[in-house]
Amino acid sequence: MPTLKSVLNHPYTFWALLCLPGIPMIAGLASGDPDAVQEVLHPSGEFAARFMIIAMMITPLTMLFKGWRGPRWLMKRRRYLGVAAFGYAALHAALYLIDEGAVAFTGAEISLLYIWTGWVAFLIFVPLAVTSTDGWVRTLGRRWKPLQRLVYVAALFTLLHWAALHDWGGVGGALVHFVPLAALEAYRVWSNLQRRQLRIA
Repeated sequence: MPTLKSVLNHPYTFWALLCLPGIPMIAGLASGDPDAVQEVLHPSGEFAARFMIIAMMITPLTMLFKGWRGPRWLMKRRRYLGVAAFGYAALHAALYLIDEGAVAFTGAEISLLYIWTGWVAFLIFVPLAVTSTDGWVRTLGRRWKPLQRLVYVAALFTLLHWAALHDWGGVGGALVHFVPLAALEAYRVWSNLQRRQLRIA
């Protein structure tokens, strides 16, 4: 009989947690409400960014809190977070296309900063999500990690996409989410430099 610990540590349990934000979104879309697409559009993008940010925070958190099991527990599930981020990003992109229709493909629309930065971020996400399986990790070997580092580029474009929404009305929300990530990444760089200096000394 499975124990509570084994249930909590099971991948399906973690996947269920990652799917929770999507339940009200799908329910809203299935309700027949004509405004449902608009209402779900922004939350889907926000959760895509949140899961991406959490996945990126794990390594510096592991370095900062060496004795804490939480980051190490998340480290084993980081790829799940990345795939979930892509899933919500794909939903976000699909809802945008449904909402805008043919207008989404016009030059005037695509040239907007908050539009093209969003598409660039999403296109970067695609190969990262596709190659997230164990099979691709084995196939790519040492090339897998450099490929996955493209997430930093995707994060930058996601930040710009979010901040530039509504004539830069999204700056506050974007900074609330990305400043903690930037602080942790700065700590990670500083910590790595300190270790290199110690090895040289």
